[in-house]
Amino acid sequence: MPKRGLAALAITAIALVPLINFKTPDEPVLDRTSGNLAIVEPSSGAGAGAGATPVPGATAVPGATAVPGATAAATVDGPVVSTRFGPVQVEVVVANGKVTDVVALQLPTGRRSGQISDYAEPILHDEALQAQSASIDLVSGATYTSDAYAESLQAALDQAGLG
Repeated sequence: MPKRGLAALAITAIALVPLINFKTPDEPVLDRTSGNLAIVEPSSGAGAGAGATPVPGATAVPGATAVPGATAAATVDGPVVSTRFGPVQVEVVVANGKVTDVVALQLPTGRRSGQISDYAEPILHDEALQAQSASIDLVSGATYTSDAYAESLQAALDQAGLG
């Protein structure tokens, strides 16, 4: 009898391995600028290049636009940076050579990822405004989001001529 129990335990353990390693597909991500859903494309490299594919009927976010009524002000969108939890994209508002605002256009959503994004976003925003650069401290528990936020921010600052 003990041999049967041991065999059953071994078979159960072997069967659990694929279940433990199962990863759910990426969830649709809400584009915070337009409210449209975008489907996340898995990235082949860490944080490189792949972005979100808009759902049919979605509108594209412009790369750089002037802020109405402001002198020497511009709004520049950083690139979409893919993470294992979802895309991250920021928009930087620059006026007279200073960063006046940073807006997260896309952050990971979903169950736990959404909670982490909601927690990390105001901290990253304040860090970016205080530093006036992408050299910001990472938020504990939101390392992937923080790294991608800084990467998108740096690219936007480079495009705005502040990098």
